[in-house]
Amino acid sequence: MHGERVVITGMGAISPFGQGVHCMLDGVRNNRCALTPLPKYCLEGLACQVAGLVPPLQQKCIPRELRRCMSPMSVFACLAAWEALEQSGLGRTPDRKMGVAAGSTLGSPAMLHNFFEVFLAERSVESIRSTVFFKIMGHTVASNIALACACTGRTLAPAAACASGLVAICLGYEAIASGREQLMLCGGADEFHLLVATTFDRLGAASHECVPELASRPFDTERSGVVCGEGAGILLLESLTSAQERGATILGEVRGAAMVTSARNIANPDTAAIVDCMRTALDDADIRPGEVAYINAHATATEVGDIAEGQAIATLFGAHTPVSSIKGHMGHTMAASGALESILCIEMLRQSVYFPTRALHNPDTRCGGLRHLTATEHAKQGPILKNSFALGGCNCAVLFDTYKP
Repeated sequence: MHGERVVITGMGAISPFGQGVHCMLDGVRNNRCALTPLPKYCLEGLACQVAGLVPPLQQKCIPRELRRCMSPMSVFACLAAWEALEQSGLGRTPDRKMGVAAGSTLGSPAMLHNFFEVFLAERSVESIRSTVFFKIMGHTVASNIALACACTGRTLAPAAACASGLVAICLGYEAIASGREQLMLCGGADEFHLLVATTFDRLGAASHECVPELASRPFDTERSGVVCGEGAGILLLESLTSAQERGATILGEVRGAAMVTSARNIANPDTAAIVDCMRTALDDADIRPGEVAYINAHATATEVGDIAEGQAIATLFGAHTPVSSIKGHMGHTMAASGALESILCIEMLRQSVYFPTRALHNPDTRCGGLRHLTATEHAKQGPILKNSFALGGCNCAVLFDTYKP
């Protein structure tokens, strides 16, 4: 997309590794597994035993008047947004017009559960607190970020399931490139709940592996399915003009992005649509496939998903471009995944290093014969392609690069 150049000047993360980008980066760099056994529960028919859960946080640093309208996913997003703004040098509540694009898979599933548990038992709403609605509304994450960070620009809350975080980055990029905004907080957040895991379980896509270190194995012949997780990733996107005027440190640049819909099947990934999405993003960035240095795959460790994406990558890039998925480290953090993984892409760019797919020992040849990374690779900098796909035919791809004046 031609117009204003769009750069990244701040990043914040809450992940199964803990609070802060540094925790996530350290965990992935050292190839650790952040998955843990689920606490004891009783839900007939659910076989999931492992999840990527965020460790306890010091959430009381958020003022009560803000926190009272937040479910866990909004707490995650608020803390991540503050980290991004502090890194950018703007502070938690900048005195500047700033927009928000942040999505979640649903409104808070925990709050929905609590609401109906009370309502169906009592057949009354008298004991329901008024703040519950603000926790379950579809734009709860975006609205709470806007409130906590004094955002007065546009508020966008993309509902694209597991692609929501990357779609938000794409929307923020488009808003700035078109000159309609100068600053956008972009990303996604989700919280773990058994109802989320149930969705994948009933689709036959969830991992039933009980050993955390083996539960999420993208691209591997021994993979057993998705491991659900939680967290939040927020990036501050800014016009190059704005960043230069205030002397901001530029972490990277968004070179191009694309969103493509598959109208073939509501559940199954579509290889042709994925190829179209990646090609459109490359065209948007004026980059040829051979120039891409690394691809960060969506790859959630499902057979149909890994194969469809792998074959799409092979179609466009052949077997030369390094490919890996981060979901072996911390599971699938749903709407947060595209943003958290984008943050890692920026860090990989800055350090000229590419992280492997954890626990990938026997690559599935049906995935296109890709050049899978099974160990950390130090290589020269170059454009990175980040993919995110979701139920409902949602496909998104974004190209990141180092900033070059």
